[in-house]
Amino acid sequence: MRAVVYSETGPSSVLSVVERDDPAPGPGEVLVRVVRAGVNPTDWKFRAVMKSIPGEVAPGQDGAGTVEAVGEGVEGLQVGDRVWLFLAQHGRPIGTAAELTVQPAEHVVPLPDGASFDLGASLGVPAVTAHRALTVSGVDRLAPGALAGHTVLVAGGAGAVGNAAIQLAVWAGATVVTTVSGPEKAALAAAAGAHHVVNYRTEDVAARVLEIAPDGVDTVVEVAPADNFALDVEVAAQHGTVAFYANNGGDEATLPLRPGFAKNLRIQGILLYTVRPELLRAAADDITAAVVAGALRVGDDAGVPLHHFPLEDTAAAHDAVEGGAVGKVLIDVG
Repeated sequence: MRAVVYSETGPSSVLSVVERDDPAPGPGEVLVRVVRAGVNPTDWKFRAVMKSIPGEVAPGQDGAGTVEAVGEGVEGLQVGDRVWLFLAQHGRPIGTAAELTVQPAEHVVPLPDGASFDLGASLGVPAVTAHRALTVSGVDRLAPGALAGHTVLVAGGAGAVGNAAIQLAVWAGATVVTTVSGPEKAALAAAAGAHHVVNYRTEDVAARVLEIAPDGVDTVVEVAPADNFALDVEVAAQHGTVAFYANNGGDEATLPLRPGFAKNLRIQGILLYTVRPELLRAAADDITAAVVAGALRVGDDAGVPLHHFPLEDTAAAHDAVEGGAVGKVLIDVG
């Protein structure tokens, strides 16, 4: 099989295309022939700064393809099934930047009929993170009506997680407000389904949010806590939640304590690699249901422009994500 690998950390130039023996699944594992791989910020960050490397690494947490073989004890999956993958390179060296990847069965999810491999490879990290952010308090699962009566504020609605959070929250019945930095990103957030889009460069965000939700927002999906915690506390409702999943804007944040505890706020950090397996599986099931319903989409009309790179240009794909490409960067593997 062909794979893109690195054996030392550094810039994207450490990546190279190699030929390796085809792997085989062990008990509880599934061999997947990858058609499309998704690229996330975590991929280039691991490649650039990971302290220790287990020999040779093929990056890629997300992907979609077909089942090539199943190991002993695997149920519910069979050869030829179309599937999507999440956390494919977590705890193992070969992720989705390879023609074949062996994955634990619990990270292999049937891809609904009619859903493209582009969509399947775009789910993973963004959608599971968004699901976790929307379910950390009060609502365990997402489904139509699960967030009825809730108002959700999504910071950075044109980002991959922001887009998924908008689409999932709208599907679940929430009123969704999102912030963006300009008109082009506003159009993407509106295409995702956001009911209210606020330009944080030109508008008073707190005033606009509280105009829309006078009692405050129930959940904030936050990408830049260092910049936004004070705003989040100001606009949050009593017993609201601020769920943050990234450190855009800085590694240190100041939290207004008295206003925070006066509102009984919950501040929730999110890192998928340490989320309990049963919560990850619940997210995968709900995300798949949203795909079946046509509520979770990719492409320009869903606010997620797609950028395709061939496998041999994986380095350029990493550079595009590191450079802040708007939309979803995909690698055409198969």
